[in-house]
Amino acid sequence: NTTSSGIKITKNCQAPVSTLTDGSTITVDFAVAPHFTVTLGGNRTFGDPSNLSLSVGSSGSIFIVQDGTGSRTASFHSDYKFAGGTAPTLSTAANAVDRIDYVIKDSSTVHCAVSLDVK
Repeated sequence: NTTSSGIKITKNCQAPVSTLTDGSTITVDFAVAPHFTVTLGGNRTFGDPSNLSLSVGSSGSIFIVQDGTGSRTASFHSDYKFAGGTAPTLSTAANAVDRIDYVIKDSSTVHCAVSLDVK
């Protein structure tokens, strides 16, 4: 429902979880969905994200899953900003799941908060 102050949601609100393509560089297109998942098959780089300017103000999550081997690492493009200015060291156990929650601040800044080894 729309109200004089915005939108009122009285029930559940759902959004898709888009599967990212695993590869040496993983590119998140923030215009596709608010939530993403990827299973790492090797050491990876989260590259320059797509469509930040179209997605300013949006938020969501990226689920990063270790494959059955584990010990996969990830680095992040400079648009991804983490507390203290340092990207996280991911969980390394086989099948471990880490979650990055994000808010797109502007056309070149993705503010990120990390939850490691979510069980």
